[in-house]
Amino acid sequence: MTNNDVRRRVTAADIARSLGLSRATVGFVLNDTPGQTISPATRRRVLDEAARLGYRPHLGARALASGQSRVILLVLPDWPMDYSMREHIDEASTALDEAGYSLVTMTPHPSGRARPLWETLQPDLVMGMVPFSADQARTIMDAGCRVVSPDLAAELGTDLEHAVGPRVQIEHLAERGHRSVAFASTADPRLAALAGERESLARATAESLGLDFTSRAVDETTAADAVTGWLAGGVTAVAGYNDDIASLVLGAALRGGTPVPGQLAIIGHDDTPLARRLVPSLSSIHVDAAGLGHYFAELALHSVEGRDAPVAPPTTRATLVARESS
Repeated sequence: MTNNDVRRRVTAADIARSLGLSRATVGFVLNDTPGQTISPATRRRVLDEAARLGYRPHLGARALASGQSRVILLVLPDWPMDYSMREHIDEASTALDEAGYSLVTMTPHPSGRARPLWETLQPDLVMGMVPFSADQARTIMDAGCRVVSPDLAAELGTDLEHAVGPRVQIEHLAERGHRSVAFASTADPRLAALAGERESLARATAESLGLDFTSRAVDETTAADAVTGWLAGGVTAVAGYNDDIASLVLGAALRGGTPVPGQLAIIGHDDTPLARRLVPSLSSIHVDAAGLGHYFAELALHSVEGRDAPVAPPTTRATLVARESS
């Protein structure tokens, strides 16, 4: 494609020239400028001609004129994009779209070579899914952006989903009569802190119930060895860090001829569609990730438009979904 093949952007000046109107009149209509005495007929002519010529507003120019980009930037932690994360983002994006805003996400990486989007997009607001450090917040504000970084851990205390789910997992296995349990963690180093918190609560819960407890990080290459070792050590039930990890344990057990749940019960976390589709179906822990996404959207609209603040943080109560695997 040559430069001549690229269609030039239609401007408000083109519309004004085509209709024989002033550039100011066309601009008032296209920007829906309040306080202008423009007849409905003229307004209709401008809008119809804009549609005919294929006019699209220049978002950068509009942002400079209005002082708003209508963009919310959500900074994600350097975690894998799993089902819960996608559900959270989808809900936040839908709620913000209904209010006329675009949600853009970015994930800072340790190399830090890419220029941060808050420096290039001029977002109306930068939000953090996890709290920003003081240095991060200062860097973002130095770029001229407002910052919202809710500390849900402080607001919700021990009711955070990663602090409740493992307890419910272990309590469920204990109620099913299991006295020796294992926690299958993730080997992904990006999730080390979160996985450590879940494993710690699973261990504490098991100890409070008088259960034998062991843990191991598993992936596709080590799941079979983990299952073999657990069975040899008398383990009869496994709680997975999430449904993906639990499914690896389930697959390894079945391929090794171990009946599930007859010889080894398994429960996952996050209640993903995968859990329902496996055979046997996977017991799991359901947490309202969509509610968290809606909460973030409400916080954003409160910050950029002065709407009512969310009455309360979202519930992250973990709910047991018992299926065939346990």
